[in-house]
Amino acid sequence: MTDPFSTPREQLEALAVDPELLASWPREGVDPAVAKSAAVLVLFGARDGVEVTNDPYDLDLLLLARATTLRSHAGQVAFPGGRSEDSDEDIVATALREAQEETGLDPAGVDVLGVLRPLPLAYSLHVVTPVLGWWRHPSPVAVGDAAESSAVFRTPVADLISPERRYTSVIHRDGQTWKGPAWVLDADGAEQILWGFTGLIVDSILDRLGWAQPWDATRTILAPV
Repeated sequence: MTDPFSTPREQLEALAVDPELLASWPREGVDPAVAKSAAVLVLFGARDGVEVTNDPYDLDLLLLARATTLRSHAGQVAFPGGRSEDSDEDIVATALREAQEETGLDPAGVDVLGVLRPLPLAYSLHVVTPVLGWWRHPSPVAVGDAAESSAVFRTPVADLISPERRYTSVIHRDGQTWKGPAWVLDADGAEQILWGFTGLIVDSILDRLGWAQPWDATRTILAPV
């Protein structure tokens, strides 16, 4: 769906209203009456030193590694985000508030491009809404609360596109085997494995935008659960 004459920001803006993105996400297994509402911020921006970009290779994506002591999704690489609070005006406010608390980013530098379809998560009984953003004025980021996150980093989109960094994650749980997209990333000199919920969203975005390159899906890596 990528328009070769549009900028990455314009492509992402179109993605925010694309009815096909994440359309195949499973809807069953979550009771809306008991599921908790949450949001994540999917924040793309130009890499440091790049003022105007016409190439997705000039972008990066804000990610964090969750603390290993958390009850759910411990140690996983994720987008900034969390549960909605009564004080949040809307789901966008949830995503921006959580991102500010977790990474220290300045929400004033973020342009919200749109809200993607809510995604039910049967395993954790949440309905998570991805909020797609463009980092117009990047601000310094760091771990806001060590009890919540162990690292905050901006990963180059070039690494997400690179076939050399792509794997198929494998997880064995409750007598079943699950497979999904995964990446081995360099986060400020530390290896981080992107997989699971966040990996599925990244994979969907890259594919829908036409940014993904062919890669060897037979290369597997055990998901770090």
